[in-house]
Amino acid sequence: MTEGSPKWTYLAEMEATHPHPKYSYLLSTVITFKAPPPQESKEDTMSETSTSPTAELASIRYIVTDVAESFDFYTNHLGFTGLTNFAPAFADVARGSLRILLSGPMSSGARALPDGRQPVPGGWNRIHLVVEDIASEYARLSAAGISFRSEIISGPVGSQAVFDDPSGNPIELFQPANHR
Repeated sequence: MTEGSPKWTYLAEMEATHPHPKYSYLLSTVITFKAPPPQESKEDTMSETSTSPTAELASIRYIVTDVAESFDFYTNHLGFTGLTNFAPAFADVARGSLRILLSGPMSSGARALPDGRQPVPGGWNRIHLVVEDIASEYARLSAAGISFRSEIISGPVGSQAVFDDPSGNPIELFQPANHR
């Protein structure tokens, strides 16, 4: 991995080095996030068949209300690279080893489940983006018109702020505490 490229870790690893009982139930995928984030080519994230992801990608499906709006949000504000865009049904974006499948109301991923439940956007499960300076990222995204669910909240493990994508799926910015 080159310097400044996304690095994968798990909150569980952070828990091992900075234990805190409040966070022991969480297991979230995190990546390093810097502004402006580096752009990667499709060759870095896709196999030779342009629509087939490599085994090195971790994929997360987000149900979205508007695929085009969500595609623009992730590529313009968070540094993701667009992989495919079949709006209004489906698109996917990637950043490093993280791939987000944006499934609109017309996609197979948004179909009702056999028990009748309908997948919908929102909730509290979220991707977790580690940042070096949460205050500057909070200011940058706020200036771009992105609304946060709260101000920056600080605790013994670090600081966090949660905002929503255009469909209401949460994304957490996290700056680890400086434990020396």
